[in-house]
Amino acid sequence: MMKRRDTVRIALGLMFLFPSVSRSQNPLITDQFTADPTARVFQGKVFVYPSHDIPVEPGKGRPGWFCMADYHVFSSENLSDWTDHGVIVSQKKVPWADSSAYSMWAPDCVERNGKYYFYFPAPARVKEGRRGMSIGVAVSDSPSGPFTPEPEPIAGVGGIDPNVFIDKDGQAYLYWAGMGAMSAAKLKDNMTELATERQVIQDLPKGMKEGPFVFERNGIYYFTYPHVENKIERLEYAVGDNPLGPFQFKGVIMDESPTGCWTNHHSVLEYKGQWFLFYHHNDLSPHFDKNRSIRADSLFFEPDGSIRKVVPTLRGAGITPADRKIQIDRHTALDTSGASIAFLDTSDRFLGWKTELRKPGAWIRYNSVDFGTAGFGSVVVCAVSESGGTVEIRSCNPDGRLIARVTVSPGPDWTLAQSALANRTSGVRNVCVSLIQGGPVAVDWIRFE
Repeated sequence: MMKRRDTVRIALGLMFLFPSVSRSQNPLITDQFTADPTARVFQGKVFVYPSHDIPVEPGKGRPGWFCMADYHVFSSENLSDWTDHGVIVSQKKVPWADSSAYSMWAPDCVERNGKYYFYFPAPARVKEGRRGMSIGVAVSDSPSGPFTPEPEPIAGVGGIDPNVFIDKDGQAYLYWAGMGAMSAAKLKDNMTELATERQVIQDLPKGMKEGPFVFERNGIYYFTYPHVENKIERLEYAVGDNPLGPFQFKGVIMDESPTGCWTNHHSVLEYKGQWFLFYHHNDLSPHFDKNRSIRADSLFFEPDGSIRKVVPTLRGAGITPADRKIQIDRHTALDTSGASIAFLDTSDRFLGWKTELRKPGAWIRYNSVDFGTAGFGSVVVCAVSESGGTVEIRSCNPDGRLIARVTVSPGPDWTLAQSALANRTSGVRNVCVSLIQGGPVAVDWIRFE
């Protein structure tokens, strides 16, 4: 039998051995707060450049507000296993930035001619009357850094949320928010200076807008952005036939957060033939929406090029190998009358969630588990039940075939219950976990061996 604190110690030990690997669905990163994700494909992998929310401390940040001191970058080949490459830019090492501001907001990164250009906003130190947010550039030979900040921010740009789009003809464009408008300009080939004057993007819906992200598909230029129509942000888009517009408003990509998270910020990416929306929510900080966590879900286009509205999920994107810990609480569907999700420990939400199966018949479904051809022989369930119970695992598609039954012994502590498989399975399957006897039973994760 294994107590929760023992599993935490083991997890911490594994983090010491493998300090940069995080395995999760939505949210993508569960060991720190992340927000405002810009996702790019570099060197055959997805790299995500988010901002990094941290709790406010005395003298460090403004109480009740966003607090960010640096940037990390994360990479993945399967959208499930994420490597944290560590801090790539810090407010303490940007020559022109106010190192006490804690306002390193939403960034972007692009590649050109073998160099990687990281764009970020920060308050500049007061100099010759210069005040407010500026946008700087840091340069690297690798998408994971290290990045070296330029000595000065981009001249002629004041604002936040930089986004860079490189068109098929090689021309680069910078977009940003600020001064009550969404702005754009061409960049010089050196990627650190404007080639044209600022141009205001016209004909967008009225109200607060920020976080522009531009991409092209089938000759259509999509200008996407968060917009406050009521009290909190939703994601919208407009389209045009030129990177500088004019753009025609088309619709909503994602509705406002149903739980009231005030901000959203996003990027759109095609990877291995599938489009994805990266965005954020306050999963790990449900009572304070200034500590956010990045997510990703699949995105689809209609035949006319319009974007099908994305409904946020816990399951997210990516295929989970069967021999990894399958966090079934990041579910695709569950029986809401007998199953629920809760934090393992509300005093340390980075430990994640558990699935509570409260009565026989309660079930949860987790999609896209890859059994491959390995021929797994057993399953391990990390669970706890005061009264004990029997959990059943089935393949949900298409025949509901039984995979295993696992008995969870009664007791107050978390235990690893193991059972041989009743039927072996292969390929990618949707997995259902249900309580068939006894209970309640709480499940942390399952894993096939």
